[in-house]
Amino acid sequence: MASICWLVVFLILLGVEIGTLGLTTIWFAIGSLAAFITTLFDAEFIVQIVVFLVVSIVTLIFVRPFFKKYLDKGKVNTNIDEVIGKTAMVTKAIMGAGTFGEANLDGEIWMIKSENNELIKENEIVEIVSVEGVKLIVRRKDERK
Repeated sequence: MASICWLVVFLILLGVEIGTLGLTTIWFAIGSLAAFITTLFDAEFIVQIVVFLVVSIVTLIFVRPFFKKYLDKGKVNTNIDEVIGKTAMVTKAIMGAGTFGEANLDGEIWMIKSENNELIKENEIVEIVSVEGVKLIVRRKDERK
């Protein structure tokens, strides 16, 4: 009976992984398959649980990073990802929390918001730290760098 339960758990976890492709449940599916194999040798239920946990955790910690790195090789950044780290000239000041300004980035005017809700004056140089929708999140460019 335990062998059927482990196969059902395996199929459910495999189905979730196929549906999400998040590289999360597959490791537990492998653990449940290992636990299923222990049932073929009439292992006690506690041994099955230990095998399930050990195999799941080991594959999650040690194998997942390798596969994640391998699968991320084909990831292509969009153009918007390329603006992060660039500098821009403020053309309309940010007056504090909850306000927006504007900046010229490579000849285009973008709406900007301060990362720390600070006042940033016109003509200051800012660094883009992230993008939220169509707004650039910026901070003052550190002159000491």
